[in-house]
Amino acid sequence: MASEQYKKLMSLMPGGNVDHMDPVEVVRAKMHAIHPTSASAGTWVEAIDLDGLEASWIATAENRDSDRVVVHVHGGAFVSTVVEHYLDYGEHLSRHLGARVVCFQYRWAPEHPYPAALDDTVKAWKALMARGVRPERTAFVGDSCGGGIALAAACRLRDRGEPMPACVVGLTPWLDGEQTGDAALESRGKDPFVSPLWIRARFRDYAGTLGDLRDPFISPLYANLAGLPPIYLAVGQIDTTADDSTRLLLRAGRDGASVTVDLVDEMVHGYVGLCGQFPEATDAMARMGDWVKRRIP
Repeated sequence: MASEQYKKLMSLMPGGNVDHMDPVEVVRAKMHAIHPTSASAGTWVEAIDLDGLEASWIATAENRDSDRVVVHVHGGAFVSTVVEHYLDYGEHLSRHLGARVVCFQYRWAPEHPYPAALDDTVKAWKALMARGVRPERTAFVGDSCGGGIALAAACRLRDRGEPMPACVVGLTPWLDGEQTGDAALESRGKDPFVSPLWIRARFRDYAGTLGDLRDPFISPLYANLAGLPPIYLAVGQIDTTADDSTRLLLRAGRDGASVTVDLVDEMVHGYVGLCGQFPEATDAMARMGDWVKRRIP
């Protein structure tokens, strides 16, 4: 049963953010209204440039000099949010993973459709390595659409024979642009904050009018997972995208890949990002952090 803190917070959350007919300007306004733009007192934030991409280092005081690095590929439905919206998220990642976190700004769709966000993620990665960041000490962590971008970036690096991170984490990741999983089609997926139609509309923004939503670099559910680093996916039971993760787990055996899925009852899309506000989110962040630290001791 969900905690009382979770139930209370859900009762206070605003609705009306998932009208798939909204123009992108309205989507952005709604998304920006629900994302904080500040970090906790004492959080270290340092703006940097990654080969022309705006970015920031984010860390708790005790992790400012950690050689364990998290590359945070932020969410925002491909079309919205900036680094400042993820300072609090970065602070939680830093605390629970014992790492320095770097969050960067990729170009938004639909003005910059696929492969812009993927290209920018790979560009940021190469710029970090040029700064001395070690791949074997680095995790890709993506939330929501950023989880899919992070996994696609790992696939591209593998295909090109380039250095990959030690592991990849998707926090309620978007992996299927067509939303064909049971959770998107049944009552089990009745998430109050995202809908299949809305997610499909955002994937179409990203893919472009003629883009193939089953392209594995757009929808990594269809990717070949062979040769990738270990993958960890955290998802809520009533999240519309829940079966993006559970179906990827089934494909892992086919490809000989290591995929771990942490599925939590009653949780909605994006719940891990509410770490600190209710125990399920904090516990999920802690489990993910422990998993990463076992792979990057």
